[in-house]
Amino acid sequence: MKKNLYSLMLSDDVVREVDAMAHRLGTNRSALVNRILAEAVSVRTPEQQVQDIFEMIETLVTPGRELVPFFAPNSPTMSLKSSLSYKYRPTVKYEVELEMGASEQLGTLSVVFRTQSAPLIRALTEFFRLWVQIENTHLAPRLGLQLCCSLYDSRFLRPIALPQQDCTAEEIAQAISDYVQLLDRLLKAYLGGSTPRQIEQSYCENLRKRTILI
Repeated sequence: MKKNLYSLMLSDDVVREVDAMAHRLGTNRSALVNRILAEAVSVRTPEQQVQDIFEMIETLVTPGRELVPFFAPNSPTMSLKSSLSYKYRPTVKYEVELEMGASEQLGTLSVVFRTQSAPLIRALTEFFRLWVQIENTHLAPRLGLQLCCSLYDSRFLRPIALPQQDCTAEEIAQAISDYVQLLDRLLKAYLGGSTPRQIEQSYCENLRKRTILI
């Protein structure tokens, strides 16, 4: 949803109350006024669409108990934490940041892992390199683009591609939930001893079932 600069004449009392409300909600004046006007004319803002998607993701992943979701109101980022079956039960955190209305991509997925274990860091690095190779071999041709991922400072970043068809918030939430759960499941399988070939086979089996590619 494109935004432009507009000039409005507002009373000082109104602006004071709007600023106070914006502070309480953790947003700014422009965003709050935009939201209020959107609600008045029944238009869903990109920020509201993001909240809708995050709420649906929370509903979808919670029953599985493998991922613990968290997001703050008015935030474009959602976190999903997962525990690894490894010494000292280290965790990984999947951070989904959405950019509704962007023309190039839907957002970014970051996988954050903080550990001092050299063997675990090495295994995670090997897995994410394998993951990039698998996705650029099997998914990228179907998307019509190369996935530009990066891995540094205990963080893996992967762009979330725009779906090739129009999607509802529920469909986007389902696609993101399915993808993160697949990534989490195959990461744990790799750490549990699955071979690169087995990981690739599982990925391809899942890919054949997907209707929305991100």
